Amino acid sequence: MERVIGLGGPFIKVNNPKELALWYEKHLGISFGGSTYTVWPFSNKDGSKKEGYNVFSFFTKDANYFAPSDKPVMINFIVKDLFALLAVLKEEGVTIVGEPMDEEYGKFGWILDPEGNKIELWEPPHS
Repeated sequence: MERVIGLGGPFIKVNNPKELALWYEKHLGISFGGSTYTVWPFSNKDGSKKEGYNVFSFFTKDANYFAPSDKPVMINFIVKDLFALLAVLKEEGVTIVGEPMDEEYGKFGWILDPEGNKIELWEPPHS
């Protein structure tokens, strides 16, 4: 069974997400378009579009999205078959956090690593 097949992106807790996004836009040229996250679509070597994308996002320091982890960073990994992978991880004794979700932006599940870092597993929607 395939497990992680790519990086979905980093999510970082910061003091002021909008201000920091503006700083990254001004100094590093990363366009946030007035938001606190940006999306980079995948492309083939020839520049044509490819299914999938990476997300880089800032969250407020008090955001509950990383709970139960108290760490300031959460990594999102792309997976192929989220629900099957979660079942295998549970059998292996990995801590599953919350209930998986099937949303417009794909399927999501969460686990904790041994040091308490929350990891988001994401199966993007298929086009």
